[in-house]
Amino acid sequence: MTATALMVLGVAGAGTATAAADTVIGTIGVGDVPFGVAITPDGTRAYVANFNDGTVSVIDTDTDMVVGGPIAVGNGAFAVAITPNGARAYVTNQLDGTVSVIDTGTDMVVGGPIAVGTNPSGVAITPNGARAYVTNTGDDTVSVIDTGTDMVVGGPVPVGDAPSAVAITPNGNRAYVTNQGDDTVSVINVGTNTVVETISVGNIPSGVAITPDGTRAYVTNRGDDTVSVIAIDTCIGSLCIDFGSLTGSGSGAGSVFS
Repeated sequence: MTATALMVLGVAGAGTATAAADTVIGTIGVGDVPFGVAITPDGTRAYVANFNDGTVSVIDTDTDMVVGGPIAVGNGAFAVAITPNGARAYVTNQLDGTVSVIDTGTDMVVGGPIAVGTNPSGVAITPNGARAYVTNTGDDTVSVIDTGTDMVVGGPVPVGDAPSAVAITPNGNRAYVTNQGDDTVSVINVGTNTVVETISVGNIPSGVAITPDGTRAYVTNRGDDTVSVIAIDTCIGSLCIDFGSLTGSGSGAGSVFS
């Protein structure tokens, strides 16, 4: 089995009085090939998806130790997202086309696996906790899960080629999906679950994160070692049609900053 670990950093302003900022302060052994990680809203637990052994490890962030045994989920555990109330963790299982749901109070899987698309990868939950958005890399779609029933609602949302990561704006109006196969970001209207904008970014866009004020989306492009910055129109929570190119500059909503 591959030796694996999660590294812990000291972060400026994080309240770790004895640790130097921006330094590694610990290494935690978890499962085989850890991939995604998510922190509970109260900051007390970290949930780590272990790809090769299909498990999730739970870390106590006060002690930086794994608590309890590994939680068995699906095949190819990949990404994790936790509901805003901290009650549930949603885990994508890339190799069997499902999502597992963990009760964070008991650290047990609840219900059966939720069938989504092919090779589910990224997962994000709306700020109100009502929906989970799952990118399906193998069939170029996004599945939407009702977290109240843990059932897929509506049909799959077609996006770009090989969607990877997904992030949702703080107002819950839009979901941003990176498409690794065609170097774009799809913008989904959460109210209608339709794509309202497609933006060209760098080569093989992988990760995406949105600032807490909802004004910028940051996209990592692993094919050309860059980050694209997208300006979001906070008035309507969507991208403006008029945006700059990756190599150009911009100053208004909808511009892509290089």
